[in-house]
Amino acid sequence: MSKNILMIVNPVSGRGSLKTSIWKILNTFSAAGITANVVFTQGRGEATELAKNCPKNIETVVCAGGDGTLNEVISGLMENPYPHKLGYIPVGTTNDLASSLGISKSPVQAAKDIIEGYTEKIDIGDFSGRYFNYVASFGAFTEASYNTPQEAKNILGHFAYVLEGVMSLANIRPYKVKFTFNDTVLEDEFIFGAISNTTSMGGVLKYKETLVALNDGEFELLLIKTPANIIQLQKIIGEIMTQKFSNDLVKLFHTSKITVETEEPFDWTLDGECQHGNTIDTIQNISMAIDLIVPLRKDSVTE
Repeated sequence: MSKNILMIVNPVSGRGSLKTSIWKILNTFSAAGITANVVFTQGRGEATELAKNCPKNIETVVCAGGDGTLNEVISGLMENPYPHKLGYIPVGTTNDLASSLGISKSPVQAAKDIIEGYTEKIDIGDFSGRYFNYVASFGAFTEASYNTPQEAKNILGHFAYVLEGVMSLANIRPYKVKFTFNDTVLEDEFIFGAISNTTSMGGVLKYKETLVALNDGEFELLLIKTPANIIQLQKIIGEIMTQKFSNDLVKLFHTSKITVETEEPFDWTLDGECQHGNTIDTIQNISMAIDLIVPLRKDSVTE
């Protein structure tokens, strides 16, 4: 662990919860002989610029914030000519990548893990020139997954609750999309699609760890076709809950590059943030692009 770090802090992440723990985090670094150069972001895009311009003599950049802040920091590091390590202190409301990597939700413990941990290379996604850490998704579920109260998810059953809620919305509509990947062309109408590199999406859908590796150079492509009736909807829910993905309505693929074609562009969500799509978009996996510090207690990000 380097003795001089840049700590990029989003003070409003997690409803401002960092305000109660920032000094404990800094004391934790100081006790380990680490000097933290702290910068509090004040607007969208600032974290990207800070990470992009981080000088060579600072070996490690620590991001303290949610998924959106982490997206900005990684986007900046991808454009930085120097091989900085990345530490993550998750303080947002979702923290999908942290869940996949076993990073503590306790800010102080996460800081200790950065000090004591080791680096693992992780893949990063490129969505027509914009980076994403763990998911690019579309469909009504995308918005609902981030807006649904956690209490409701816990009581009614994560993805099943959200999917049933989405299906009852008056504004739900199918998306006619053509996917080209792995010498395969798949064209149909879908209510949801996700190109991901994570075991958790929106705190709602959780893949089994045996299905996902964060540094294998491949995405997981999940596609859900439009159900024609309640029976088909129930089958979709069953497939998601059991993660068998054997139904014609729910398919899971593994691929490193995907071309997406649509008749009319629509909005996507990249790591929880809106991304305007085009009629043709290319999504590519940049294999082992970032050196992320992970806790020692976790043998590997792919275990």
